[in-house]
Amino acid sequence: MSKVVSYAKLLRVPGIGAFGIIPVIAALAMGASDIYSLSLIFIIGAFASVFGFLINDYVDIELDGFVDELKKKPLVSGDVSKKNALLIAFYLAFTTFFFIALLWYDQPIDSFKFSALICIILAGIFGTFYDVYGKRIVGSDFFVAISVALIFLFGALTYGQPTTIIWIIFILTFENILYMNVVQNGIKDADHDYKLGVKNIARTLGVEVQEKKIVIPRSFQAFGFGLRLFAAVLFFVPFILFGYEYYLWQIILLVLLIIVYLFLDAKLLMLKIYDRSQIRKLIAIQSFLRYSLVPVMLFKIIGILPSVLLIIIPIVWYILFTPFLGEKIFKPRM
Repeated sequence: MSKVVSYAKLLRVPGIGAFGIIPVIAALAMGASDIYSLSLIFIIGAFASVFGFLINDYVDIELDGFVDELKKKPLVSGDVSKKNALLIAFYLAFTTFFFIALLWYDQPIDSFKFSALICIILAGIFGTFYDVYGKRIVGSDFFVAISVALIFLFGALTYGQPTTIIWIIFILTFENILYMNVVQNGIKDADHDYKLGVKNIARTLGVEVQEKKIVIPRSFQAFGFGLRLFAAVLFFVPFILFGYEYYLWQIILLVLLIIVYLFLDAKLLMLKIYDRSQIRKLIAIQSFLRYSLVPVMLFKIIGILPSVLLIIIPIVWYILFTPFLGEKIFKPRM
């Protein structure tokens, strides 16, 4: 049983609900409704994302060993061997393309599907580049952000020419992953990144931990909050500039949720005391709230029920599987 738990941790099972939803959102926004196809797209998105996390864990084995909280990660503790991790990574890559073939079975490979295939390949290349060189190059976070955004775009291109709303969500996806990597991870890991010689935007702009206090310079605060304000405005662009239909209550709900997530972002960026446990909890809440905003934006476009399911599935999946792995809810080991 302990081995099963170790492999489940390695594969980020509690997060699969969120990983797989990313290209599904794109497919639904393109008008897809077939459960079978959407299920395959979910699997493709999940496998492609888990592949990236696994390679990252493999590359960071030695670095994670310097952080007490991360010493229990399966590869660091030795519960899963490096050889098995590489075999699983190969299997994930192979099965990702197998499910793509299954998704497109008996369909003509037009220019859009070909572009979708290029997207998933580039996502793997950019994501792997980040995994291998991310801690040595300042600004490499842009590579992982575009990698995830390309997985999203795969779901759209499978069904044809991307619409305006697709490109808007593509940018929002890129922004969100960039914020997670630069701001959330930069603050969360500030207590040990300097010890490991990590080169990132947070350290470059002066984020550091001094005993139990964390110093977050105004330049970094401006960068992080600027990203979030840009996204906050972009959520309303489909309705203001492109005439997409909406419910009045939907806009009110969107405004309220954005106010809350901006408040949480400000809270993170203005921290004075470094408490990794509390920071992890704040980041987890931020992430689930932020992921819910795109489905809310799509209420009128794809329907209320599909949108609500997009919000509920990742949360329920996470709550169901997290206790099974012996982890605390909203305090992921990261």
